[in-house]
Amino acid sequence: MARSTKVSGASVPKQATRRDQNIASYVYGIVPADMELDSDDRGLGDPPGKVELVRHGEVAAMVSDVDVEQPLGKPGDYLAHERLLDSAAARTPVLPFRFGAVMATPESVVEELLKPFHDEFRAALQDLEGQAEYIVRGRYVEAALMREILTENPEAAALRDAIRSRPEDATRNERIRLGEIIAASIEAKRDMDTRQMVDALSGHFSTAVVRDPSHEQDAVHLAMLVRTDGQRALEEALSQVGERWEGRVSLRLLGPLAPYDFVIAQEQGV
Repeated sequence: MARSTKVSGASVPKQATRRDQNIASYVYGIVPADMELDSDDRGLGDPPGKVELVRHGEVAAMVSDVDVEQPLGKPGDYLAHERLLDSAAARTPVLPFRFGAVMATPESVVEELLKPFHDEFRAALQDLEGQAEYIVRGRYVEAALMREILTENPEAAALRDAIRSRPEDATRNERIRLGEIIAASIEAKRDMDTRQMVDALSGHFSTAVVRDPSHEQDAVHLAMLVRTDGQRALEEALSQVGERWEGRVSLRLLGPLAPYDFVIAQEQGV
């Protein structure tokens, strides 16, 4: 039976009022039902939507109201979506929706999402208990990288000397060949350095995924599922690698984050 709300002394179905106002429920992800929202939690929209929990059994959906006539997918929407889920991941297990889902009402969130997939969601959240995603990003220092390649590869050094101070159109073939050597060398170094990073951080993560490089000079792009209470130990292990790679690779650690690389909640379940 539809819930109702009083308007001017009349009883109007809540679902009807939401439809008339073009309001729907935007779902960010799934969390344990006993999670408590932070006072700073805000959703997407301008102004940012108020985030609420729609609960069913032992699981809940993080939702906020959206105007269905307003287009979603602006850069600010993605940032708000990720910011909310990353904040939640620092406090509790979370199954993130990659882009969010829009459902008609909170009741439909329960009936179409939480109720049919309750057990799957609960099991996945239990598996993530105490863990979040962390990302290691390393980028080669360009000058150091080129020194390595030219020192290790005599052909590259000879080509570099051959094209120096000569017109670009007169050295086209040499430049193409040099570019091929550099690209292959970076790929080989990336593979080797990624393996070294995984070995160095072994024991600090339960599972890891090698991400595709996002830049041609990426040295490492590694996503890991890590216990949040082990963050300091992870930072120390990464710092030791950073000391060995000083001046060669710049390193960053991002996290805790929602575990997009390891489990994505969809409208059809996980």
